[in-house]
Amino acid sequence: MNWNQIEGNWEQFKGKVQERWGHLTGDDMDVIAGNRKQLVGKIQERYGVAEENAQREVDDWLSRS
Repeated sequence: MNWNQIEGNWEQFKGKVQERWGHLTGDDMDVIAGNRKQLVGKIQERYGVAEENAQREVDDWLSRS
């Protein structure tokens, strides 16, 4: 799966993203709105990880979705 599919179907993927990253709130999901950079930034903010780690987590999740 690629990010364009997630971005285009964000409403369907919000639940899966929240399952994976449970610290993200509904408001976070609205801010992210399918934007990968926003997702990475919110993961950094909520989990206190470096950007590279957040990017890697998103890549791993994407490859398994």
